[in-house]
Amino acid sequence: MEKIIFLDRDGVINVEKNYLYKIEDFEFIDGVFSSLIYLQNLGYKFVIITNQSGIGRGYYSFEQYQTLTTWMKEQFKQNGINISGVFCCPHAPNENCNCRKPKIDMITQASKILDIDYKNSWLVGDKDSDIQTAYNVNIPNTIQVETGHKFDKEKSNATYVINSIKDIPTIIKS
Repeated sequence: MEKIIFLDRDGVINVEKNYLYKIEDFEFIDGVFSSLIYLQNLGYKFVIITNQSGIGRGYYSFEQYQTLTTWMKEQFKQNGINISGVFCCPHAPNENCNCRKPKIDMITQASKILDIDYKNSWLVGDKDSDIQTAYNVNIPNTIQVETGHKFDKEKSNATYVINSIKDIPTIIKS
């Protein structure tokens, strides 16, 4: 079984910008590469799960999203990081799909290609809905980062709250 770090995209991997789909607007969060190398060296694999309602709202196309995703994965690869999968919910919030976080379909899809050790996996997100997704699928280890959407740290349901993904080595040790 494999230990997985499930990562939200916007606000965790890259600077939060509403409805981001252009490569020229994409900015990696400081420390993302070094943190993922650290985790990869501990034996973790990475799966990105991201709500992309801009597709369902008609702000950008699935093809534009795919172009950005391919570029992002290549940037990780050039930095020695393997991304095992990227799953997105392309639906607008009112479409009542089964994949929009906090629903679990993106993780269910990942489980079809990876033998996931849920007990020893983690989910890193910037919203309460990210954290709830983990709990809905019995991932007990969660981290909420402050680099994305604003939230009340005192009310977070995450196991840990940290400033940024660059602080992950202070939390995950094995």
